[in-house]
Amino acid sequence: MNSMAIDKRSRSGETPVSESPVTNHQSRFLRLIACGSVDDGKSTLIGRLLHEAGRVPDDERAALARASAAHGTRGGEIDYALLLDGLDAEREQGITIDVAWRHLQTARRRFLIADCPGHVQYTRNMATGASVADLAIVLVDATKGLLPQTFRHVAILSLFGVRHVLLAVNKMDRAGYDQAVFDAIATRFRAHAEKLGVPDVVAIPVAAAVGDNVTVRSPAIGWYHGPSVLEHLETVATDAPDASLPLRLPLQSVLRDGDGGRWLAGTVAAGTLRVGDAVRVEPAGAASRIAALVVSGTGAVCARAGQAVAVQLADEVDAGRGHVLAAPDAPVAHSDQVVADVLWFDEAPLLPGRRYQLKIGTRTVGARISELKSRHDPESLQPLAAKRLEFNEIGELVLSFDAVVAFTPYAESAALGGFILVDPLTRATVGAGMIRHGLRRADNIHWQALDVDRKLRAALKGQQPRCVWFTGLSGAGKSTIANLVERGLLARGLHTYLLDGDNVRHGLNRDLGFTDEDRVENLRRVAEVAKLMTDAGLIVLVSFISPFRAERRAARTLFDEGEFLEVFVDTPLADAERRDVKGLYAKARRGELPNFTGIDSPYEPPENAELVLDTRGAGAEALAEQVIARLLD
Repeated sequence: MNSMAIDKRSRSGETPVSESPVTNHQSRFLRLIACGSVDDGKSTLIGRLLHEAGRVPDDERAALARASAAHGTRGGEIDYALLLDGLDAEREQGITIDVAWRHLQTARRRFLIADCPGHVQYTRNMATGASVADLAIVLVDATKGLLPQTFRHVAILSLFGVRHVLLAVNKMDRAGYDQAVFDAIATRFRAHAEKLGVPDVVAIPVAAAVGDNVTVRSPAIGWYHGPSVLEHLETVATDAPDASLPLRLPLQSVLRDGDGGRWLAGTVAAGTLRVGDAVRVEPAGAASRIAALVVSGTGAVCARAGQAVAVQLADEVDAGRGHVLAAPDAPVAHSDQVVADVLWFDEAPLLPGRRYQLKIGTRTVGARISELKSRHDPESLQPLAAKRLEFNEIGELVLSFDAVVAFTPYAESAALGGFILVDPLTRATVGAGMIRHGLRRADNIHWQALDVDRKLRAALKGQQPRCVWFTGLSGAGKSTIANLVERGLLARGLHTYLLDGDNVRHGLNRDLGFTDEDRVENLRRVAEVAKLMTDAGLIVLVSFISPFRAERRAARTLFDEGEFLEVFVDTPLADAERRDVKGLYAKARRGELPNFTGIDSPYEPPENAELVLDTRGAGAEALAEQVIARLLD
């Protein structure tokens, strides 16, 4: 448990106690992202902006001159892009790879600027910047016009709720400062942004490399009478946190003061919080009120959206990381199923049925893709039919959580409506999403309490229910061994059932093929059936190729500790193919069986199976006895 030093004078009524107002300095703060296609001049624009605003120290200026001589693209002149492209790989290739964050403060405003990569493979980095941006500078090369990556970036900005866009039509010097070129690009861009629901677009003609319209208006573009880039950024009105919204406080952690007092810490996502206010702890709905409040280490009576706080509740209710404090007359939504949009980052496709870890607000929970409803056209965001999402694609899907989660639609609160998906095996972030709404069906389906449970059913049979999951290549010998195991268990008076891959496909799963997405659904259904059978008190033997670790791990999570036994029937591909009693490998080699495991579809062997059966060193009967011995141990 963390400890903290908290000024508790607010509870006793002693000073200091303040209203903790949002300062003018904070209200002028602007977070912005620069994005666009490759080589459209994002880094050059931001670098020159920093330089002309006088925010580059002398030593960094000297280093920039040396870097320009070594890596610059300006014939020995200062290459302002090198202020942002700090990685050796970026300088050598002349591109931006990672997001570069820079602070800028002028007499009128303070900025946090994210320079984002333009390459398609780094779209996830751009999305990272967009997720926290108040405004986006979208750069377009005047000599190239709008490109596919431009449309993709605008779609992502729309999904992440970025409402303010500065369209910088760059390299106007190379386009002869032609107003017709600028007008054509600006008109087309505005029409596209309007269709995607981006309401505020200001277009500025720019030549970042020579400084036209970057910090001051350029006489070279006499037909343009609007602001420079810096003038617009200093004056644009963005959406300030609305203190009139209902309270939303996601709890980050539980802290203890010197007297052992319990405090709940987090950042106010929306609304206002006052000492004495009634609150609900979501998703459980427990009621309490604010007994004390601390802002920036000092006692306070009030806090607003955007401020980090610690609160003490008047009642000892269950509240901690992942819970949300909400206004009692406007509780947050909660559900275990939601409809959401997802931008997919991973090179491995998103497959319906697969499980991930989901992080929303301060909560982490297991989640499964229940249904992929559609894939969005990358330019128009119109829905298209799809069975999977590939790298950088955007889709609408249904997510099922392992527990009820408190949330708001992303359109109401990014803090409680945005989430990321994490691969539970690699721990890599594979997608970012935005919740549209919860599903009402989740509110109407409840677990029914039953008098007879698995413990009673198992006791009647005199055995411990187990799920024995055989995995291995086609022809490895899984079904042969599983069949012998079942016979051996029955001979000992135990109650079993064998779920065989081929047999199940004749009935329950006859509608599924052998694509990756169908294999995921095939195994999801079988795992759920196996779980029901263990609830009935049976020892269930599952004999499926089950080629992906993710699905075998998902199946394991359905069972209690020690109830799931993974058995890897380890047969080399050459041996399995030599046996080929069904003639399947021969068909696959002839191209008559696409997506055949081991030939043109991968098999991922277990990394930590409870049992590994080497079929090269023993016969099926001996291997079956190993499994039985493990079960009876």
